Amino acid sequence: MRIWDVSPGYLSRQHLLGEHRELHGIVSIITNRKTGYARHPETLRWAEYGWALQRRHRLLACEMRLRGYQDRTPVTVDWNPGQWPAQYIDPPARQYELLRRKYAEAGSAARIPLPTSGQALWSQHKYSVLARDPKAYKAIGRSLANGFGRSEREYHELARTLVEILRQRPTPGGIRNAVEHMWGYVSADPPLATSQIETLSSSALLSEVQQRALHKGVAYLLASTALSELMAWLEA
Repeated sequence: MRIWDVSPGYLSRQHLLGEHRELHGIVSIITNRKTGYARHPETLRWAEYGWALQRRHRLLACEMRLRGYQDRTPVTVDWNPGQWPAQYIDPPARQYELLRRKYAEAGSAARIPLPTSGQALWSQHKYSVLARDPKAYKAIGRSLANGFGRSEREYHELARTLVEILRQRPTPGGIRNAVEHMWGYVSADPPLATSQIETLSSSALLSEVQQRALHKGVAYLLASTALSELMAWLEA
């Protein structure tokens, strides 16, 4: 039984669908007071965080949809709104390594390549951070340009910081700003007039970005956490 903390974009098909199934299992155990797995560390970790389980499910569902799967089993628990578990079974950087080993054994992969450096990790998260905190976006970018993230300790710190930033609700204006940055990678073919773009909701524009990125195989966007996770907050 496992609920990951890193973006669902890093999960292979097997792990994505597996976590979706196990999250529903944890919700059932908690809400129906089942004894099986009630003392499992993952169940205990999430027991007080119904809203966070609902949010994690929405993130999984948006990643599933991006890959062509349809979720028909919403999670509606919402206790302790805005709060996430403070503890990890494994810290985020360790989760990337666990997934790397699993994929090597199974010969599988995910939408987002597992990061091999602080710079790679940042490039995958930068638009998600931009949607939430432009000051953090600039500060993290500067620190990495100055060499931060090269040591193991700094890499672990960065991985955890990014997971925790992505748990924050982005503002509508922040989402729009990030999506418009992403739109720049796919805007040329076919072009849309500025007036047309302005009439699109952020959800509609992000959907257009998703479709074009998938159709054209735009590697930078396909390796971005924002490509699916921002949709989860737009649908809130």
